Amino acid sequence: MTDTNGTNEYGKQAQPDDRDHRTGRDDPDGQRGPDGPGETDRPDEQEERRRRLAAWRASDRVLSRGSADRRIGERLAALAEAAGEVHDLDDWTDVYGNGVVAELERRTASLLGLPAAAFFPTGTMAQQVALRCWATRTGNATVALHPQAHPEVHERSAFSVVSGLRTVHPTTEPRLPTADEVSECDEPFGALMLELPLRDAGFVLPTWDELVAVVEAARERDAVVHFDGARLWECAPHFGRPLDEIASLADSVYVSFYKSLDGMSGAVLAGPEPLIEEARAWRHRYGGQLFQQYPAALAALLGLERELPRLPSYVAHAKVVAAALTDALRGPAVPWSRIHPPVPHTHQFQVWLPYDKDALNEAALRQSEETGVTLFRRWFSDGCPPGVSVTEVTVASEGLEWTPQDVAEAVTQFLRRLPPPAPACA
Repeated sequence: MTDTNGTNEYGKQAQPDDRDHRTGRDDPDGQRGPDGPGETDRPDEQEERRRRLAAWRASDRVLSRGSADRRIGERLAALAEAAGEVHDLDDWTDVYGNGVVAELERRTASLLGLPAAAFFPTGTMAQQVALRCWATRTGNATVALHPQAHPEVHERSAFSVVSGLRTVHPTTEPRLPTADEVSECDEPFGALMLELPLRDAGFVLPTWDELVAVVEAARERDAVVHFDGARLWECAPHFGRPLDEIASLADSVYVSFYKSLDGMSGAVLAGPEPLIEEARAWRHRYGGQLFQQYPAALAALLGLERELPRLPSYVAHAKVVAAALTDALRGPAVPWSRIHPPVPHTHQFQVWLPYDKDALNEAALRQSEETGVTLFRRWFSDGCPPGVSVTEVTVASEGLEWTPQDVAEAVTQFLRRLPPPAPACA
């Protein structure tokens, strides 16, 4: 391995997504781990979770605050206070998708420049339905996607078990496939699914020209293109294009409202009218035709109103924070480190360090409790090389206040709480 000035072989050989995610763990605040749907109810784990949440909530300085960090009463009060900014609260509550839910669908379709949209309770359901509908139209139930894409590692094999789809992988490199790899894929496929950004590989994106070429390569094979755009909202600065121009490359697009927009839950599938009409029917069959969803819809509208315009500033400042972390971790106190990507493509990126995850998690939590500063949240080592752990860093509104000096001081305090690194990684 090399230090932060060079590349890291582990970045290709053992990405953090190689961990076993069959439990479907995927935290609302963007930090993987037992705070997500896979958490057990063991008292010791619940107690540890309460300790973490209490420390993060009490911290005066954080790089971001996840919606799951807040208590129920706080979340409800904030929604009630602000919801009138985005929807008439004298309107009747929604029933099976009308009212405020239909308004959210119209607003999202307009932002993406696509003809129609349907609201789903989860992105997992939205994407299964989308690819199932495309399989019927193309006559091919095979989906080409990256092996680190969300459906492959976070959804308990739902594509095959529930929807009768099979998958092929044009590449295993820790990035999205190239046009040549799509063209040369040795199996026919009906749809190409591209996760933008590819979260488990480090929130990485291709260039605009590369993305256009990949889409063209799929079309040359008579395949449709679907964007897993759970985090599409923050991709515009990297591509230098507006959202509707990005979305127009695909035949269908899924977007999430809680991953980057501080929503409660929910997703939208957008695309041509006939596809969305069929998707609504399958949504009902899959159990997604919920009676009322106005809290999630209102929170999503608030996210579009408040957070979406601010995402470019988060992306820009993530580059500042990443550079400061690179400098602060370079030195004799740490044998090596890696920021990935070195210049973040979005407002999220990875940090790799040569320590056991338990030591890193305890140091991070003690720093929060003892100093009121939360630099890192959760660390993971499943699937990593021995003695190596990785975390995800998200820079949001709270992080805009951090200067490079603030980052350097926080790193110093964090490192003081760590034991010496394992000899095997020295």
